[in-house]
Amino acid sequence: MPDGFPVPDPELLEIADAGRSRSSLERLGAAIWTEALDWVYGEAMVRPIQRDSYPDSRRRFFGPSNEPAPAPEVGSPSDEVLAEFRDRVAPMTFNAQFPGAFSYFTPPPLAMSIGGEVLAQWLHQGVDVWHAGPIGAFVEEEVVGWLRDVVGSGAGSWGVLTSGGTMANLMALAIARDIHLARILGSDGPPRGAALEGVRVYASDQTHFSVERGLDILGFPGGTLQVIASDDRFRLRAAPVADAIAADRAAGLTPLAISAVAGSTNTGSVDQVVDLASLARSESLWLHVDAAYGGAARLSPRDAARVPGLELADSVTVDPHKWFFQAYDIGALVVQRRDDLRETFHRSPEYYASSRPEDQPLNWYEYSIEGTRRFRALKLWMSWKHLGTSGLAALVEYNDDLAAYLAARLRDAPDFELAVEPELSVVCFRHLPEGWDRWPAGRLDAYQNHLQRALELDGAAWVSVTTLRGRTCLRAGVVNYLSSTAEIDGLIDALRRLSEGVLEDLDRR
Repeated sequence: MPDGFPVPDPELLEIADAGRSRSSLERLGAAIWTEALDWVYGEAMVRPIQRDSYPDSRRRFFGPSNEPAPAPEVGSPSDEVLAEFRDRVAPMTFNAQFPGAFSYFTPPPLAMSIGGEVLAQWLHQGVDVWHAGPIGAFVEEEVVGWLRDVVGSGAGSWGVLTSGGTMANLMALAIARDIHLARILGSDGPPRGAALEGVRVYASDQTHFSVERGLDILGFPGGTLQVIASDDRFRLRAAPVADAIAADRAAGLTPLAISAVAGSTNTGSVDQVVDLASLARSESLWLHVDAAYGGAARLSPRDAARVPGLELADSVTVDPHKWFFQAYDIGALVVQRRDDLRETFHRSPEYYASSRPEDQPLNWYEYSIEGTRRFRALKLWMSWKHLGTSGLAALVEYNDDLAAYLAARLRDAPDFELAVEPELSVVCFRHLPEGWDRWPAGRLDAYQNHLQRALELDGAAWVSVTTLRGRTCLRAGVVNYLSSTAEIDGLIDALRRLSEGVLEDLDRR
């Protein structure tokens, strides 16, 4: 480091000198770990989310200007930085560790996953070209192999880790375009421009928004995504898709793919993947399954049957930062044919040319839309080594059992309505106060929204809201392995307790 370098705690930069820096780094590590645990037990276990609304939160964080401050011109000592974290950041979090947090798909991360993330950042392996992160390449290959086994894909399959389900879905659609559509059209190269007109991709009304966004990004014109109504349990069935394919072919359009979902965001519903796979084969369509959430059920011999047919898909999205309980971020795309992935994304920049082509190293940039990627695999590798498949499966089964317990409580209660029987661990429901059936149109939906906000302010638990068939419902995503039946009971009790105040508030409006 140059003489007179203007930085506090210079020993934290001069790590090449163990005698000068190691003890300071150990103190910093201990201080950060203590800060993290102080947050867990001082904030995260107190309530699921802060009380402040977005405008209040914004003013609280940014101060009187209500806008981001300029970057600091001069640095601060590490203890001051941690103090600012304690004052400004720690009190304003969503707390996935809170046992009554029944959130979207944000389970508390495993401690071993957090440990793996810390080690990964120190190791700082660039997972793109093999020489930039040799061990990163190997660990990812091993973890991807485990995920391929979970999906059930066979010999010749492959996969790659991504930032999450949105990126995995985008990459799957890119493969369908460049490999399968080229095959359908008889193109010499990947279809582009006018060649994408008249193409159709079929999905249910429960599909994730990233599918339509991905088609837009990939250059498909509006109308490419054909949304098919799901059944009374919010599942996509093969028969209406077959009808849509026949109608589109008769109109001179080009059916390309079916995008199914195994564990939808709204309800946790699972499309009829086996039947859709049969249809895709008979119609020569690509089958993609978004199992970002539900794919983890395949860890469990008991619950794997809830998510059948993944092994029949051409491509499958799985998100370990959902139901594998991993720290953000880590998603994955698994494909049946390794060459499909490589042919879609492989490029050969001159600065990646190997001086020893006979070595043929695994360069992950050839299999991803991303170049340099974080060493995401290590945390999942360590977590899987720590708990084993059976341990991860037990956590998934525990969540499914808690969701079943919640559904049973709601089913038996005269003042609650279960919107749909849960397929996995998402439970959608409504609270029905006395006299609700005489309310004017829209009041019951407004009541659900206000009840959710009242619960958020109360802090006893947290659920989200969603819309199903035009009706507003409360939504409990039971993906928290720290929850118990006590928190389920507490959620129901809290909603009943808060109901009177919500009704009074609605009457005043």
